[in-house]
Order: sequence, then structure tokens, then C-alpha cells
Amino acid sequence: MSRPPDVIEQNVDVAVIGGGPAGLMAAETAAAAGKSVAVFEKMPTFGRKFLMAGRGGLNLTHSEDFERFVQRYGARAQTLRPLLEAFTPADLVAWAEGLGQPTFVGASGRVFPKAMKASPLLRAWLARLEGLGVSLRTRAEWTGWTPDGGVLINGDEVVRAKTVILALGGASWAKLGSDAAWIPALEGQGAEVAPFRAANCGFDVAWSDLFRERFAGEPLKNVALKHGEAIARGDAMVAGYGLEGGAVYALAASLRDAIEAEGRAVVEIDLRPDIPVETLERRLLSPRGGQSLANFLRKAVKLSPVEVNILREAHGLELPTEPAALAAAIKAAPIALTAVQPLERAISAAGGVRFEGLDGLALKSRPDVILAGEMLDWEAPTGGYLLQACFATGVAAGKAALGRLA
Repeated sequence: MSRPPDVIEQNVDVAVIGGGPAGLMAAETAAAAGKSVAVFEKMPTFGRKFLMAGRGGLNLTHSEDFERFVQRYGARAQTLRPLLEAFTPADLVAWAEGLGQPTFVGASGRVFPKAMKASPLLRAWLARLEGLGVSLRTRAEWTGWTPDGGVLINGDEVVRAKTVILALGGASWAKLGSDAAWIPALEGQGAEVAPFRAANCGFDVAWSDLFRERFAGEPLKNVALKHGEAIARGDAMVAGYGLEGGAVYALAASLRDAIEAEGRAVVEIDLRPDIPVETLERRLLSPRGGQSLANFLRKAVKLSPVEVNILREAHGLELPTEPAALAAAIKAAPIALTAVQPLERAISAAGGVRFEGLDGLALKSRPDVILAGEMLDWEAPTGGYLLQACFATGVAAGKAALGRLA
């Protein structure tokens, strides 16, 4: 019989479990203050979800007014406010540029690195952490605690840490490491965990077969979507199953909640948000002659084929011909959403460890355990808000660890 492997022990001031943006930022914050820090990541490389985000240009944060920025976090806006004030979008830009990655503000106000990739930033960041003496470990999975409170790695390694930061991710993109497998262990320590739900996701629509076959994959450019009192400007995409895209994601929380409560949600699409209804009506007064309605709408108000057919999906095949009614239809095309796309297809997740069960970011039941990132119960739309909160909670977790060590 082979004997069990020897138990390996490591002693550090701070053990960080999770090598995404929140965990690495927590590690940097603690190490920059002179503390010994070790980061343990179960995947073969660090920042896998971060690198995936970079494939679309790495939207780091947003340049809009800070008060408006904070409100993007919905029900958790006031909870996250002090963390975002302590590490603002301007601080994130300065941090990235300090790593040799200059940024720019896009036309939509979103902030990107000029390299438009995550990999150069991540390489420079890991080099900085190594320079600070941080121990960086991959293929090192947290498997719980020993009976005397040690951190167990890969089942046979015990890390003795004065404080532990968990940045284990949420429940979207499980193949990149965010699989929420930590829930039982945290609940066993007294954490209150809100169930994970899809966020920044698409929604099902009962398109007609003809519309689905012809227009799946077609964009709706520069539209306004309205649900209740909430309005989102931007682009959407017709999918075979329904609707997705940035403007949809901005309303995803309220749409999801409405579907869960009522079984459906109706979103109104304004196909020409920059043109007042009176102006549209005047343009539609011009003689139609022998033109088809689709051709007339293309010439009069520049509606594309997908937009004309969105009107038909919303209002019926026989669209109104009277200019005022037709203008009103263009400004408000109601589309019924019938279901939320599954969590595994979502860009991010809502849910996680409730702040009400925390003292700051530390577990009330185990004040030596501090949490950061997407495993906390908050959500935000795409546009830089997700990464900003991950970085900000990472900084806050690092500072909380320093406070405990002090």
C-alpha cells in the first residue's frame, strides 16, 4: 500500500483564493503594504474570464458622471457606493496606465485599453505581483478548511493564513472557473447566499417562423428599449430564440424580475429614438404612390428590412397607413418576452453572498474570511460596470485584510 502524501504547510499573512481581477487586486493591495501574500487559482492560468472579456475589446470601465455610474448597480447602488468611491473609474484608468497600458474613451463613453486586449495588461499585472513578492499558484484548488481553520489546497496542502480573501467568482462561464461550487462550504460557515440567476442575458420571443428564418442574427442599431419607467439606448440583436445585446442587457434585471413574477415582460422598442414622433409623422405624409409599404418606410424614415418586420411582429402584418398611427407604431413597438435564457448562456450572474450576512466584506461568523468580486450579491449591466466593481471590491477586500492584520 502506498502511504498518504505528506501534508505540505505554507504560512502567509494573506491567502487569496481566486485569480481573477478581484482576487489579483486584493493581492496587490495587501502586498503593496508589505504583507506576505499567496494567490491560489484552480485553473491552469490566471484571469481566464478576464481574458475572455478582452476578446471584445476589454471594456474596463465607463467615463460617465459618477452619480449616474453608481446607479447602474440598481438595488446594490448604495451598498457599493463607498467601495466605488474608494476606487473610482479614474483610479482604474490610472492603475491600467501605470502598468503601461494607455486607455481611451470610446464614442459610447466606455473606457478601453488602446491595445484592445486583456493579455498585455494581465502579463504586466502578474509581473508586478511577482515583483511585490506575491506567490502565484495555478492548478491549486481550494477544497475547504481543516478542523483547526487552515486553508486546504488540493486536498493535501494546508495554508496557514492570518486572513483569507475569497474571490471565487459567480455562476456564469463555469468552464472558465466560475461554477459556484463554493456555495456549500460558505453556507457551512454561516454565509447567506442568494440563489444565482442569469444577468446580462437574452430573452425568448415567440417570433413568427418567417421572421426567425429571415432575420436571426440581424442587428437593431441605435434603438431605445423601454420597460416600465426604465429606458436603455443602444444596439440589440435579433436571435433565433429572441432578443439579446447591450440595450437588452441594460434592462435585464427588471425584465427578468417581471418574467419571474408575471410569466412575461413587454419591452417597447423605439426604432427612431432621435426623431420626435411629430417629425416622423410629417415625413410619412409624403405621397406613397405605388410603392410597397416596406419601400416607402425605407425611403421616408430609412427603416431597414429587419426594422419593418419588427413592426409587423409587434403590431401585426397589416400596419397602419395613417401617418400619425404609423409614426406612433415606429416609436413604440411592443415585443413580448416569454422566458429568460439559461444561466449558462448569461454574460454574468445575479445573486451570491448577501451583504446582510457580512461585516463590511468579512463573514460575521468568520471575520478572518473576507469576500470580493462576483461571489458577492450584486449585478450590473455590461459597459464597464462589471469589471469596475470587481476591481473595487478587490481593493476593499485587500484593505480589509490589512485592517485585520493591523
